[in-house]
Amino acid sequence: MNTKPTLATILRNGFTAYAEKASLTAAHYRVVDDILRCRTPESGTRNEQCDSCGAMHHLFNSCRNRHCPQCQLIAKVRWIQNRMDELLPVPYSHVVFTIPQELNPWVLRNKKVLYTILMRSVKETLLELGEDPKRLGATLGFIMMLHTWGQNLMDHPHVHCIVPAGGIAHDDNRWIPCKGAFLFPVGVVSKLFRGKFLAYFKEGIINKTIVPHGTLEHKNLRQLMDILYKKKWVVYIKKPMDGPAAVIEYIGNYTHKIAISNSRILTVDTINNTVSFRWRDYADNNNQKVMTLATTEFIRRFLLHVVPPGFMRIRHCGFMSCRARPVALDRLRTVFKSIKPYVPVKDRPKKQWHELITQKTGHDPRLCPHCKVGIMRNVLFPAVTITETTATNMENGGNEVQTMRR
Repeated sequence: MNTKPTLATILRNGFTAYAEKASLTAAHYRVVDDILRCRTPESGTRNEQCDSCGAMHHLFNSCRNRHCPQCQLIAKVRWIQNRMDELLPVPYSHVVFTIPQELNPWVLRNKKVLYTILMRSVKETLLELGEDPKRLGATLGFIMMLHTWGQNLMDHPHVHCIVPAGGIAHDDNRWIPCKGAFLFPVGVVSKLFRGKFLAYFKEGIINKTIVPHGTLEHKNLRQLMDILYKKKWVVYIKKPMDGPAAVIEYIGNYTHKIAISNSRILTVDTINNTVSFRWRDYADNNNQKVMTLATTEFIRRFLLHVVPPGFMRIRHCGFMSCRARPVALDRLRTVFKSIKPYVPVKDRPKKQWHELITQKTGHDPRLCPHCKVGIMRNVLFPAVTITETTATNMENGGNEVQTMRR
């Protein structure tokens, strides 16, 4: 049996002790409960049998919580598949917007409001610069993805954007490409983003939708605003990527990420109550290092990144918004002959999970691990005795499946 430590291992060992001292919401408890139940008997079961040799498997269901490291593979592959026919035959830029660390305590205490302000500011910044005749004079279409963590698991709210290097002209069915090597000048983007975010931040303070909880009550807001207006806000713009394959690879790296994957967790020391994990230190030439934290501190950092219920981390904007996309892509078919007719996601043939995995890996996850010939298929049968653990629950991206014999 694979005994490599996982996030569930850490929560099982330390969450009770952490929860006794922490102030948690129902959303925190729901996330922890789902991760602990994921692929255990408590999550429910289903049964599979090889249609060739008759070998039987007893599988535990996944939780499908978006914060669970075991449940993102199928969701990510399916989401990418739905985007494939929407890609344009143009270069794409990767743009990252980050807010100053002075705002992090405010975000943690007002997550839903300030995450909304962050994404609204990013959206309006890109759309406004695209519409500016001096910059592009066209309507942009792009995808935004909110991330809230750094590699060390501390709070680090930022937004990744995948943006076609150009836009749709207002007057006719023309595509207007970017004028230079980069989407827009970084300094111009940074200043406009800063102005929009701080205007909405100030408005939230005035109308009390942003509340200075705890120690923030004693902060000098005027001094804070002076610091934030004087500070250079970090915006990263990468040179455009060529080809749909590069774009899809980039999108796949960012869409369904969570704060930490199981693969980065190295050891869980139950005697000293510590956790060690891999991380990249971007301040030190992106060098990979090992960090060791007390178990409760690791859990505290992980739970910083629980997104408010119902909050949409991935958003489509401009001509790629759900409402504008059908019309925009139909217009662009006259420009780019390679674009297929737009079909709404709900009307597209839905691929099964095993088809998506086979397409991505070249291996059918249903192939019987015993005879290597038959296909494992869902069946109903009387209770049996679990005798060994061998195969992999490929449907849910997990790593434990109970193998059974009659």
